[in-house]
Amino acid sequence: MPKIFELDQHVADLIAAGEVVSRPASAVKELLENSIDSGASIITVEISSGGMTYIRVTDNGCGIAPEDAQTAFLRHATSKLRDAQGLESIGTLGFRGEALAAIAAVSRIELLTRAQGADEGISLTLEAGEVVDMSPAGCPEGTTIIVRDLFFNTPARLKFMKSDRAEGSSISSVVLKTALSRPDVSIRFIKDGKTEYHTPGDSRVDSCIYSLLGREIEAGFISAESSDETVSVEGFVSLPESARGNRSYQFFFVNGRVVRSLLLQSALEQAYKNRLQTGRFPSCVLYITTKANNVDVNVHPAKTEVKFISDKQIFDGVYYAALGALEKSQNFNPSESIEHNLPKEILRTSTFNSNENNANFGTSSSYKAPSGRGSAGKGGGFKVMQADEFRNSHISEYTRSFGSKDNQTKSPGPHSYTEPSNKQSSYQPKVDSRNSLSPVSSNKNTPANSATTPIHDTFRVIGEALNVYIIVEHKGSVWFIDKHAAHERLHFDALKSTSYDPMSESLLTPVVCRIGHEDASLLLEQADFLETLGFSVESFGEDAVAIRHIPSEIDISDTESVLSDLCLQLKQSGIAEPAQRDSIFKVIACKAAIKAGRSSDINELESLASNVISGDVSQCPHGRPVIFEMTKATLDKGFGRI
Repeated sequence: MPKIFELDQHVADLIAAGEVVSRPASAVKELLENSIDSGASIITVEISSGGMTYIRVTDNGCGIAPEDAQTAFLRHATSKLRDAQGLESIGTLGFRGEALAAIAAVSRIELLTRAQGADEGISLTLEAGEVVDMSPAGCPEGTTIIVRDLFFNTPARLKFMKSDRAEGSSISSVVLKTALSRPDVSIRFIKDGKTEYHTPGDSRVDSCIYSLLGREIEAGFISAESSDETVSVEGFVSLPESARGNRSYQFFFVNGRVVRSLLLQSALEQAYKNRLQTGRFPSCVLYITTKANNVDVNVHPAKTEVKFISDKQIFDGVYYAALGALEKSQNFNPSESIEHNLPKEILRTSTFNSNENNANFGTSSSYKAPSGRGSAGKGGGFKVMQADEFRNSHISEYTRSFGSKDNQTKSPGPHSYTEPSNKQSSYQPKVDSRNSLSPVSSNKNTPANSATTPIHDTFRVIGEALNVYIIVEHKGSVWFIDKHAAHERLHFDALKSTSYDPMSESLLTPVVCRIGHEDASLLLEQADFLETLGFSVESFGEDAVAIRHIPSEIDISDTESVLSDLCLQLKQSGIAEPAQRDSIFKVIACKAAIKAGRSSDINELESLASNVISGDVSQCPHGRPVIFEMTKATLDKGFGRI
């Protein structure tokens, strides 16, 4: 019969630390919140090696009295809460009294602090939660805390840490969100000796946004506000045309606290209903203020989730703030944008300078690259083509290779590709065994020994219905084929093939995708894997990546959306096992497939029908059927012929 033992205090502390400090970013968040609660107006965060070996947070707050220095590192010791009634109305960011104890339990800490008005400060050194040294010290008013060798005594936790780049990006994201939450506090973030950003602390939200998110983001923001007797919402939301491919730039703050909330996210996006394309999301920086006893912040150890007494009031506040801003945006004047109203010193010191960004590509700001994509000529030279010329030249190659002798000397016939007006370009079947999409001709006059002898001469493509379904006559039945689902399956199977060799296109002008710190870091971590899919990913600042190559089946305009979806899948499944990679391949296949609702040429329809008729395709990667068969008997019965 197992016996029940009381855990050793050190083991209990390590378990408790695991709930609060899961990675370096967690430690930085707790230390930042302590600095803000201390009344600091200037805070500096400095890290090295992704925060694993060195974290330093310095503030000019109230400091800690010598007699309280050791007590501050005990579990559940806090100056922010006195009794149970205080839990009903929490007005500080920290309140549990676990942060310093949790961090100290798994690291080596140096504390240097002097209380406001005190003659001298105190120096305190701890290792694994135990005080090693304590002595008086001369230092400025405020607190400096240094955390070294995080998780040095918990090697099992170290195995779950990501690379220095990934951990550093996570810290950068935490500091950025905290800085956005408090425009009245000047926050500087230094990573590996380089200042990443520095907010002015002038209490202006627009200055803070410009300093942290840069010119491109702020240019698409408009002010938003709403209020009633219990809830007020103010801040900025993005114009519909500035929507992004993910939700990385949605920032919500409740009573000054950074929060994650599906309720707030849903309220924002509901205001944009019928205004955005599928797969596009609005951005925002919104501050929700309500009575402290109307929100419960004590529902998560990291204090990133909250509960509201009235979800509807909060939802309505965000919804109407965004909706009102969008309605006013119909009369939006660019001269009223944030940038035009910022102080000149903010514009000069912004870390997101467009010329500096251009310099990363080795080009001057006056250089303007030609639009379109390039195609290597047969002579080895590089020829610049417009999109139509590029597609038509490839169709011509297809016609010469697969058409009749007449087609080799004449202009393309009625089944050749024609660029539809005001529509996106159609997918061109590639003559390449790697993708299993070789075009098929249904010309009954083609000689039997011709290269164009059809694989199946028993089916006839009648056309397509609703720009979604291919209509095929085959073996006495009419078949309806979902062209997107069929094409998606073909791409998915090709990606899974061990012989898959991506056809990648080089972009004349790199596509810069601002997808947030964590997602950018994640893509760079998986750059080698993405290269096997046809993507070339390079760093472009802390929150962005530059794409120089994309799979030939992906449209340039879909680049950011594809990468955002890939990030989501990488976070959920990783890429270690074949089953996990399938989710990645589904994203690529879906984006590369012909879009439903877009007209297709006859070659395209025949190629897809051939693969379906031959049995290569029966279901899409998500399990949906590709074919719906209507027999002649069914038709005859419907028309009363039998």
